[in-house]
Amino acid sequence: MTESRQTQYKNMGKDSEALRKSRVENIISIRKDKREETLSKRRNIPVESLDSDDASTSAGAVVINGTYNRNTLEDIVKKASSQDQEVQLSAVQQARKLLSSDRNPPIDDLIASGILPILVQCLSSNNVTLQFEAAWALTNIASGTSQQTQSVVQAGAVPLFLELLSSGNMNVCEQAVWALGNIIGDGPHFRDYCIQLGIVEPLLKFITPGIPIGFLRNVTWVIVNLCRSKDPPPSPEIVQTLLPALAALISHTDQNILVDTVWALSYLTDGGNEQIQMVINSGVVGNLIPLLSHPEVKVQTAALRAVGNIVTGTDEQIIRSYF
Repeated sequence: MTESRQTQYKNMGKDSEALRKSRVENIISIRKDKREETLSKRRNIPVESLDSDDASTSAGAVVINGTYNRNTLEDIVKKASSQDQEVQLSAVQQARKLLSSDRNPPIDDLIASGILPILVQCLSSNNVTLQFEAAWALTNIASGTSQQTQSVVQAGAVPLFLELLSSGNMNVCEQAVWALGNIIGDGPHFRDYCIQLGIVEPLLKFITPGIPIGFLRNVTWVIVNLCRSKDPPPSPEIVQTLLPALAALISHTDQNILVDTVWALSYLTDGGNEQIQMVINSGVVGNLIPLLSHPEVKVQTAALRAVGNIVTGTDEQIIRSYF
């Protein structure tokens, strides 16, 4: 046990709110690192893919030997507004490939070019390939800084992403989920905005036995982001809505899904005694305790955080948790 954890247990009755604050700062730091690593891997495509034949056709030679060619950006924006769908699709693909580069994607340059409203408009296209490419590009922009994420929101993308959750194309649905996860993960303001627009119900509908494992990982990651912030925490109504999904996901055999599920419970139990009580009432604690001896350290760590939060609750809550 680390010195930090020993101190928390020794002072467990003295100042639980201060202890929770200290823990959440550590947790957010850990999760931020994990989130950045995950997003970096998932938004990128190899540079050699950018050099392929299809990367320099209709929209111009965007990338030359893996180097960004700024002179063609104006042409990309112009062609992305074309009434010719083939020309438009090619241009949007070029923008997406720029944003998917693993060599400092020029997010700010793309935003400054004025392409954001065009990409958002493409989300309403009847061409699912164009929808997907535009959603991918916007996802990558939203994975950047808070200011870059805000640019996507201000361009009006969120309501359209929510509409895409009902798309008949699974790839489009998943990309919309991913984009919304990036936006929600930026903080409680955008989290609450997405909740107000109705993200929770359609998101949870994706949790079915037939969902592809990669898609379910994305859904679980978005649930984590819905639970993350405690300043303010999600409303009790949202917590109650999310808990049955977490109770189901905590038994999943996929390690990534399991880790994210337990982190979500850790965040919820860090929101005060009311949220601790809701987690206890959900019956999920019985599944949480065995994870303290899980062979994977990441699972153990997340479980320890959640249990550590629960034991800062009331005496009755600790007793009801069967510690």
